[in-house]
Amino acid sequence: MGKLKLGLIIGARNLDEGFSKVKSLNLSICQISFLAEEIDNFDSEYIRKKAQNYGIEIFGVFMLFKGQIFNNKDGPSTMGFVAEKYREERLKLSFKFSDFVRKMEVKNIICHVGFIPDNEEDPIYKSFIPVMRKVVEKCKENEQNFLFETGQELPSTLKRTIIEIGMDNVGINLDPANLILYGKANPIDAVEIFGEYVKSMHGKDGLWPNRDEYIGKEVPIGEGMVNFPVLLRRLKSKGFSGPIIIEREITGEKQIEDIKKAIEYLKPYL
Repeated sequence: MGKLKLGLIIGARNLDEGFSKVKSLNLSICQISFLAEEIDNFDSEYIRKKAQNYGIEIFGVFMLFKGQIFNNKDGPSTMGFVAEKYREERLKLSFKFSDFVRKMEVKNIICHVGFIPDNEEDPIYKSFIPVMRKVVEKCKENEQNFLFETGQELPSTLKRTIIEIGMDNVGINLDPANLILYGKANPIDAVEIFGEYVKSMHGKDGLWPNRDEYIGKEVPIGEGMVNFPVLLRRLKSKGFSGPIIIEREITGEKQIEDIKKAIEYLKPYL
């Protein structure tokens, strides 16, 4: 097995800046995040050609929605397809998003689907599964994989959800920091549960939330609770072949500095 590839997640609003950043770091692969409500502002063919001109592979496109709140207090009622209030509109948006990504000739769509209930008899869970299956079926139609972003649900719940959806174009984008930030699981234990489904990974680190916090703290790779040497060894034993997409949720010079340090930190374990 060859070495795992490293890449970077970038935003859609300034693609030249994002692609330039990827190139300046000597990386050749990325994920791009879009708000589903804003894709009419973009030309998928233009993005595809721009990536080619920069010599960058777009591994996946991250689908975000307006109104989402990324914490344990407000997240359950606002995140993804679990939040009942937004389901109908987001289902329509996801279909449109999938068609948009197909024109980009990208094979993977990544998304936080929400705080999936642990109880499979929960009415919210029961009504969520058919909606999620429709999203995955649309991706299948467009020859795409749908990758669950981790963190807002227990690993066992996510695995059960994937099995219940019952389609072969479903996988996981493992964000080990998110599992810690939301207080859900040790990433190494998570990999023992759903490791065979992991198709890509975010290189991100974090600290556990305290009792009075709604979410933990994201920190530079190597300064948090993710044990990357053991995690990557376990992932490889499950057949993981990458990529690792570095994500640092700050901006400016400090972000670049932390990304460079992350690249050097991860290199020995690729």
